[in-house]
Amino acid sequence: MKFGFIAHPTSVALKRHVKILDLFERNLAEQDRGYHPDLWQRRNLVPFADFGRIVSARGAVCEGIVHYLPLTAEEMLAQPRAIARRVIEGVDSLKEQGAQLVGLGGFTAIVGNRGLQTLERTGVPVTTGNSLTAYAAYRNVLEAMRQLEVDPLDTEVAVVGYPGSIALAIARLLGREGCRLCLIHRGGEEQARQGLDYLPAELRGRVRLSNDIQSCYAGVRFFVAATSSGGVIDPYRLAPGSVVVDAALPRDVMPYRRDRNDILIIDGGLVSAGSTLRFGGESLGMAPKKFLNGCLAETLVLGLEGRAEAFSIGRELPEDKVLEIGRLAEGHGLLPTPMASYGERLGAADFQGLRRFHQRPGQPPVPLEGPQLRAEALRCFGEHINPILREFYAFNHIERVFGHGSGCWLTDLDGSRYLDFVAGYGCLNTGHNHPRINAALQRYLQQEQPTFVQYVSVPLQTSLLAQRLSELAPGNLGRVFFSNSGTEAVEAALKLAIAAMDRSWASRLLYCDNGYHGKTLGALSVTGRDKHRQPFKPLLPRCDSIPFGDIEALEQALLQGDVGAFILEPIQGEGGVLLPPPGYLARVRELCSEHDCILILDEIQTGLGRTGKLFACEWEGVAPDILVLSKSLSGGAVPIGATLSRADLWDRAYGSIDSFALHTSTFGGGNLAAASALATLDVIESEDLAGNAQRVGGLLQQALREAVADYPFIREVRGRGLMIAIEFHSSFAGGVEAFVREFASRIPGNAMASYRMMSGKAKQLLREAVDELEKNFEEMFVLRFVTKLSEEHRILTFVTANNNRVMRIQPPLLLDEDQARAFVDAFAAVCRDMSTFLE
Repeated sequence: MKFGFIAHPTSVALKRHVKILDLFERNLAEQDRGYHPDLWQRRNLVPFADFGRIVSARGAVCEGIVHYLPLTAEEMLAQPRAIARRVIEGVDSLKEQGAQLVGLGGFTAIVGNRGLQTLERTGVPVTTGNSLTAYAAYRNVLEAMRQLEVDPLDTEVAVVGYPGSIALAIARLLGREGCRLCLIHRGGEEQARQGLDYLPAELRGRVRLSNDIQSCYAGVRFFVAATSSGGVIDPYRLAPGSVVVDAALPRDVMPYRRDRNDILIIDGGLVSAGSTLRFGGESLGMAPKKFLNGCLAETLVLGLEGRAEAFSIGRELPEDKVLEIGRLAEGHGLLPTPMASYGERLGAADFQGLRRFHQRPGQPPVPLEGPQLRAEALRCFGEHINPILREFYAFNHIERVFGHGSGCWLTDLDGSRYLDFVAGYGCLNTGHNHPRINAALQRYLQQEQPTFVQYVSVPLQTSLLAQRLSELAPGNLGRVFFSNSGTEAVEAALKLAIAAMDRSWASRLLYCDNGYHGKTLGALSVTGRDKHRQPFKPLLPRCDSIPFGDIEALEQALLQGDVGAFILEPIQGEGGVLLPPPGYLARVRELCSEHDCILILDEIQTGLGRTGKLFACEWEGVAPDILVLSKSLSGGAVPIGATLSRADLWDRAYGSIDSFALHTSTFGGGNLAAASALATLDVIESEDLAGNAQRVGGLLQQALREAVADYPFIREVRGRGLMIAIEFHSSFAGGVEAFVREFASRIPGNAMASYRMMSGKAKQLLREAVDELEKNFEEMFVLRFVTKLSEEHRILTFVTANNNRVMRIQPPLLLDEDQARAFVDAFAAVCRDMSTFLE
């Protein structure tokens, strides 16, 4: 059986989308067959889709074509008689193309006496699709109640648009579920009394009628709307916790900026098909299966059933037929879930934030556990911290919430256990919750020692930590400034260097391309990736970059005679774990000494055992003038940063009564953080974590290189100790253009000629967009590894900040050989899975 369907755009933007489709289709036809006046005549309907053969989950088969009536609902309301004629003309044209049943989308069903006039004048069975729309909206309301743990028997629902056919059907169905109903209608008391006649007698005791929706805003939390006029619900007057299932076209919710997080507007009356329903001509797994409006879906279901009948016609939709079409739709694989809000898919987290508004007065909140606690944490993060990052987590299936950590392991709130190869981006060299560090913190707290006593007395633990760090650090770094993070420690280092410079000649700061030192304004000025810097320019002046690992570039810069300090990482961590050539750091030290240039080494990520020595600069016997530490200094338990410097430099900068307090930090140098750091240094030394990093890291690197040797998309495994990178190279360069050319050469017309007729600016923007798209495909490839490792092997990894084609491998330094082997085996398995294309 073949069906036709008359759709219409639901907004001005979608109308313009139809204009593009129309212009594109006619141009292709002209290029394919030559110019002919018939191609450029007024159209009543715009052809949109020919689905060909559709096969449902039950194996039923039908065909279908969809055409657009290129007018919005508002435009159709303004000219109902003219539109009625156009709808009849459209039905006749679809009949000529073989349609045995025609669905009337949205307003094309309402204009013309709810489809009856169209049925009478065409002789073709037509359906408004209102029955399945009503069924889906009814199920949407119940699903929202289920998500919010609300009992329908104790809930009032406002039905807006009563006694319209959809609203009436929904009211009857919800009444059967035991809901109390507030029926919003037009007209006076007489109309209200007549409205009750449409309901079974047993429901009338739970119903109130009103012609004023304002009366519902304060007390009602559930609304379902299906008027024919639109724009009747003010989203800014809804009570917190309100849910609106809007099944109307145009929308019954007034224009809304979506700037409230305590209400939910659901696109009502939609159904979605899974993989069990197939549209003919599907390519790349793409077909319009999600969030189909009930009008189209009902026509499709009737086609699959072979029922060329006027199903949803007239004022009333019998409940048995509404439930029947719902059952049929679900049997064919069309379900009213998932739900959407303004086209965006909804999940449990979207309802989580509304639950508190649905608790009974005086009822104590139910403690959240497991999946509910996870959903609440994700909601709070997305709502109050970073919604884009929350979406990124969801997109890559890494939206986990961990409730327990021990050593190299993390356990999420769902009870799943993961091997952690990220370790807080290098913050957890001693692993999660090291018992000796935790014990030291517990002792400190139990003794009720003071934490913040700076500048009114000497902090005990902080003073001892400063002495300990000065003894451990290379060279003669006799002074320590404490802060709260790595970027603050870098800020302190830059200020110290600037204050200590001989300003009569030195004015420039050097840093390395691709380096990473933090995102506060000063640290950002010496961070070598423009993506991080551009939105915040202008940054600090006289900060210039040179290539990392390039001694000649450094020497040329120093010869200019105005460089006062040079900051770099011994190994560029966020830049992709890039190692400089052997001997580079030692030569940097020599040149800086020759030119009286202050050497600042950022060991925030490389320090404290990560590379196989306590400090990475020790591999070449280098002592900096200023050393920056953070991340693992406290075992990841308490935020801390440290800036170590030569005493003479500190004296030059701050060694007077006028200057000693020029750089301070309220929370930096607190005793609690220092107590944690002292315990951490004890663990690192006594358990020889640097030695373990060198030994297990060497084994891990070698095993990885062997495991990936047959996969060209792995460019390199590199690193030192347990600071390891896996760099990918899965190029998509030229692929998008080739895809377009291949597709364009097979469709009618001359698509390449159309491209050549574009303006130069349009072509340039397209080329730039294609380049960016291909880069995104490369990054997507790497992130699929991240996803597969976590989803299938319970191993956590991530990419580096400056290079999304580099996977960081930075587990706790407690890692043992069995855990290293488990990672290698898992990574090799993912390589096999992803090896459809080796190059």
